[in-house]
Amino acid sequence: MKRLMLKYGVVGLLGTLIHFAALFVLVEAFHFNPVVGSTLGFLLVLIISYVLNKWWTFQDAPSGWKPFMKYVVVSLTGLLLNSGIMYTVVDWLHWNYLFGQCMVVLAVPLSNFIFNYYWTFRQETVSPNSKG
Repeated sequence: MKRLMLKYGVVGLLGTLIHFAALFVLVEAFHFNPVVGSTLGFLLVLIISYVLNKWWTFQDAPSGWKPFMKYVVVSLTGLLLNSGIMYTVVDWLHWNYLFGQCMVVLAVPLSNFIFNYYWTFRQETVSPNSKG
């Protein structure tokens, strides 16, 4: 489990760096609203992190569209939390968007790991009595 969490953390760290970079470029170079920029960065990382987690972290994970769709559900739940935090920090509290993103990094990953471990990438066990 420790090794799995370490791999998940490495993928998450890479995703976080990509998310911050995308957010920074979208806001500073292209003048996107920080909430929109963070959301777009999150969606980019969704694809990258699914591929890395599927093929490296959870190597024996089930194949097909079902695990991807579960990953999307987990990630969209994280996206709602992500966007809610950014909206609160930027639009209500008027704090710096990068501080908001730091709060996102603390809030989202643990819940995503738990759902992905126990639901998205869980190996389906086959009963010896099942027909197949």
